[in-house]
Amino acid sequence: MAAGGGAPEPRVLVCLGALLAGWVALGLEAVVIGEVHENITLHCGNISGPRGLVTWYRNDSEPVFLLSSNSSLPPAEPRFSLVDASSLHIKSLGLGDEGNYTCQEILNVTQWFQVWLQVASGPYQIEVHIAATGTLPNGTLYAARGSGVDFSCNSSSRPPPLVEWWFQALNSSSESFGHNLTVNSFSLLLMSPRLQGNYTCLALNLLSKRHRKVTTELLVYYPPPSAPQCWAQMASGSFMLQLTCRWDGGYPDPDFLWIEEPGGVIVGKSKLGVEMLSESQLSDGKKFKCVTSHIVGPESGASCVVQIRGPSLLSEPMKTCFVGGNVTLTCQVSGAYPPAKILWLRNLTQPEVVIQPSSRHLITQDGQDSTLTIHNCSQDLDEGYYICRADSPVGVREVEIWLSVKEPVNIGGIVGTIVSLLLLGLAIISGLLLYYSPVFCWKVGNTFRGQNMDDVMVLVDSEEEEEEEEDAAVEEEEEAHEREELPKEIPKQDHIHRVTALVNGNIEQMGNGFQDLQDDSSEEQSDIVQEEDRPV
Repeated sequence: MAAGGGAPEPRVLVCLGALLAGWVALGLEAVVIGEVHENITLHCGNISGPRGLVTWYRNDSEPVFLLSSNSSLPPAEPRFSLVDASSLHIKSLGLGDEGNYTCQEILNVTQWFQVWLQVASGPYQIEVHIAATGTLPNGTLYAARGSGVDFSCNSSSRPPPLVEWWFQALNSSSESFGHNLTVNSFSLLLMSPRLQGNYTCLALNLLSKRHRKVTTELLVYYPPPSAPQCWAQMASGSFMLQLTCRWDGGYPDPDFLWIEEPGGVIVGKSKLGVEMLSESQLSDGKKFKCVTSHIVGPESGASCVVQIRGPSLLSEPMKTCFVGGNVTLTCQVSGAYPPAKILWLRNLTQPEVVIQPSSRHLITQDGQDSTLTIHNCSQDLDEGYYICRADSPVGVREVEIWLSVKEPVNIGGIVGTIVSLLLLGLAIISGLLLYYSPVFCWKVGNTFRGQNMDDVMVLVDSEEEEEEEEDAAVEEEEEAHEREELPKEIPKQDHIHRVTALVNGNIEQMGNGFQDLQDDSSEEQSDIVQEEDRPV
C-alpha cells in the first residue's frame, strides 16, 4: 500500500505543472510587488462569496506545497498564513520569496489562480563621492577655481536604480545633469564660481518607485588676483596706531598675520587684518609686516610691509603783518608715516590754545602742508608766537613762528623825498662843475649835442690864420712906427667870444658868426688905417 499510495502523487504534480505552464502562457497571472522585510498578501482570484478548499503552491522547477485551508495540513513555513480562508499572507519578505505562486480552489469545480510575486530592495545607503580639492572642518567640500572635479554615486538596490544628478546654484532653481541606468558618474573639468552650489544624487527603484537622495554642498574657492596692500593710520579719537591689511578679490577671505620686523614677534592674527598698537609698541623707523594666506594658495602666501616714521617740520621763523592787513603762516610737514595731524596754536596762555577756523582765522591743508591766514591784523590781538604742531603716534613735533604787527608806512612820501634829494644833489654838483671848470662844461655840452668836431677844428684853424695875418701886419706897423702903441686885444677877445658862440651854435649861427668875423676884420683894418693917418 505504501508503494501504491505514493505512486499517484508525482502524476498529480506533473499534471498540475502542465496546467500551470499553460496558464502562464495565457498571461492570466496577477503581478504583486513587495519589498524586502515587509509583509505581503496574495489573493486567490477575484471571487467573492463562499470559498472552497484552497491550496497554495510555489512554482519552482516543481510545484512546492505552501499552505492549505485544510487544517489537517500544516503550512510549509510559519511565515505563511491564510487570510479570509483563501489569501496567502507572507511575513518578512526576502529576495528568495520572489517567483510564481498558484492558488487551487475546489468548489463544485476546480479553479486555478496564478500570482507573480516580485520583491524589490532598496535603494539603501547612497554613497556620493566628489573628488574635490579639500574638506572644511564642518565637512563641506571645496574645489579650487579652474580645477577638475569627479562625481560618482552608488546605491545598493534590486533591481539596479536609476541614478540622476541635480545641481542647484545659490538663489536659483534646480537643473538636471541627466539620468542613466548604467553610468552613475561624471566629471567637471574647469570649475568656476557659477558651479558653486548643491549637488544632489537621486537613486530611484523603478520596481517599487522608492527613491533616496543625498545632497552635497560644493564650494568653489579662489585666491585674490593681486598683491596685498597694507597701511597705517591714527585711530580716531586716540593716539593708538591702527595697522590695516587688505587682500581683496578672493573667496573666501584670507587670514592675516601681523609681525614685527626684524625679530618676527607676532602682533596679532585675524580675519579682518586690523591691529591696534599703543605708543609703547612704536618707535621711529620700526617696520611691521603683514603676512596673508589663503586656503587654496599660494602656499608661500603674500606679504606687505609698513614702516613708521616721525614728522619733520619746516616753516619761516618770522613773519610781518601791517595793521589791518592779512598775513599767511605756512607749515610744511615731511617724512611722517602715518600722516601727522597738524594743529595751529597760540602760546599766550598755558596750556596752549588750539586755533579754530573763524572769520579772522582761515586754516587750509593740502596733504601735509598747512597754512594759517590771519585777516585784519591787530597788534594787540595777533602779535606774538604761533606754534605749528604735528601729532604722530611716534611723537609730537612743534615749530614756532613770530608774527610782528606794524603800523603801515607812507611809501609815497618816502619815494618823493628820495627823488627830491637826488635832484638837489644833482643840481649842486652841476653848479660846482660850472663854476670851477667852464671849459669842462663846454666840452660836456659839445658831447651831449653830438656836433661834428672836424667842422669846429676847421673854423678854429681859419680864425688862427686870420690872427696870424693880423699879427704880421701889426709887426710891420711896429717896425715902421716903433713908438706907436700896440693894437688893443679887445677885438681878439671879441673874436674868441664869437668863436665860442660859433662852437656852441648850430649851422645857421655858424654862418652868421663867420660873417660877423669878416665884418670885425674890416672894421679893425679901418681903425688901423685911421690911426696911421693921425699925426704923431
